[in-house]
Amino acid sequence: MAARTKSTKDRPSYRCTECGWTTAKWLGRCPECQAWGTVEEFGGAPAVRTTAAGRVSSAALPIGQVDSRQATARSTGVSELDRVLGGGLVPGAVVLLAGEPGVGKSTLLLDVAAKAAGEDHRTLYVTAEESASQVRLRADRIRAIDDHLYLAAETDLSAVLGHLDQVKPSLLVLDSVQTVASPEIDGAPGGMAQVREVAGALIRASKERGMSTLLVGHVTKDGAIAGPRLLEHLVDVVLSFEGDRHARLRLVRGVKNRYGATDEVGCFELHDEGITGLADPSGLFLTRRDEPVPGTCLTVTLEGKRPLVAEVQALTVDSQIPSPRRTTSGLETSRVSMMLAVLEQRGRISALGKRDIYSATVGGVKLTEPAADLAIALALASAASDTPLPKNLVAIGEVGLAGEVRRVTGVQRRLAEAHRLGFKHALVPRDPGRVPSGMKVTEVADMGDALRALPRRSRPDGPREDGARR
Repeated sequence: MAARTKSTKDRPSYRCTECGWTTAKWLGRCPECQAWGTVEEFGGAPAVRTTAAGRVSSAALPIGQVDSRQATARSTGVSELDRVLGGGLVPGAVVLLAGEPGVGKSTLLLDVAAKAAGEDHRTLYVTAEESASQVRLRADRIRAIDDHLYLAAETDLSAVLGHLDQVKPSLLVLDSVQTVASPEIDGAPGGMAQVREVAGALIRASKERGMSTLLVGHVTKDGAIAGPRLLEHLVDVVLSFEGDRHARLRLVRGVKNRYGATDEVGCFELHDEGITGLADPSGLFLTRRDEPVPGTCLTVTLEGKRPLVAEVQALTVDSQIPSPRRTTSGLETSRVSMMLAVLEQRGRISALGKRDIYSATVGGVKLTEPAADLAIALALASAASDTPLPKNLVAIGEVGLAGEVRRVTGVQRRLAEAHRLGFKHALVPRDPGRVPSGMKVTEVADMGDALRALPRRSRPDGPREDGARR
C-alpha cells in the first residue's frame, strides 16, 4: 500500500509552456490556449494544498466609497498614445507594447519617457538589449534629453528592482521583458518561468509604488507576442505596434485595455528625427494629381473609430505566360480574387481572366475590412477599360458573390471624413443615413449600379444593359 502511494506521488505531470496550464497526462494540444506541441513534462504532480484565512491588507468598502481619483490617468505627452490608452497612463498600470524588430518600439517609448519626465515625475528607462551609450545616441537624435530621465543598462531583475529603490520613478520603461532574468529562477531569459517571474515582480512593484510601467515585448514570426500567454493576462494593457519598415506609417492598436476601449488606433510617422503623432494621417494614403488616372479609386476605411481616406490602385496588362499573375500589396489576395470573379461573372467583364493583375494601396496602408470591396472592384474595372473614374469620387461598400453591395458600419463617419477632405461624390450602399450637406451620394444596390459610374465608353464589353437596375 505504501509503495502504491509513493508511486502516485512520483507520477510526472505536464505543463503548457505557453499559458502554464497543468495536467496529469500528456496532450498534443493545450485545451486552455489551443497551442499545439507546448505540453511538456515538468516533474511530480502538484500537491493539493489549502490556505487558511489570514489578515486582510485593507477593509472592504462599499463601492461608492472607493476613491476613484487614484485611477486618474496622467498624460504621456504623446497625444496619439494617450488616445489608445484612454487618456494616458494610470498610476500602477502595467502596459505591454509588442511589435516586430525595427518597427520603432524603442524610439517611441524613449520619446514617451522624455516627455513624461518632470520635476515631480521621475522616469527610469532600463535597457536590457543595448548599452547606455547606444540609447544616449538615439536620445540625442530624437531630442529626448531631460534631467529627470534616468537611464540604466541591466539584465538582472534584482538590479532593476535596486534602481527602483534608488530613483523612485513615477514611470518605468523596460526594454525588453524577454531579456531580463532572475538569478533565482532556472531557465534562460525569455523562457516561461523567467518571463513569469520578471513580469510578476515588476507588476507587484508597480502596484505597491503607484508607478506606471511600460514593457517592451517581442513577437514571433507569426506576429503573436513571444513568451507565455500568461504575460498578456497579467498586465493591464496590451498594445500592438504595427508598420512596414519600408513605409513611414506606424499604428498602435489596443489589444487589451482595463482602463479604456480597445477600438482606438494611434497613428505615427517614423522619420530620421524620431517619431511623431499624426492627428490627420489621411494625406499619407492619397496621391494628389490634377486629373484622374485609370485604375485608381478612393475609399474610406475605419481604423478603430478613426476614418482614413485611402487610395486603391490597379493595373492590368496582357499576360505573356499561360497562368496570368495576380500580385497585391496592402490588399488581401483572396478579396482581390473575389472581386475579379464578381466582375467577370456579374459585371460581364471578360477581359480580366487572361491578363496580369496588379493591385496595391498608397502609403503602405493595409486594407483588410470588407468596406473596401467596392473601391477594389471599381479600380479593377477602370484599369481593364483604361478609363478613369470621375474626379473626387469615393466608393464605400462590401460586395457579395451575387454582386450585391452590402451595408457596412460607420458610413456616416466615413462620408463626413471624405467631405472634410474635399470629396464631393460618393458611391455607398442603400440607406446610408445622414449625408453631409453639399455632397452628392449615390446609392448602389449591386455591381451593375456601381459600374455605371464609369464613363460610357468604358463598357464596350462591360455589363449588360438589359435587365440592369436603374
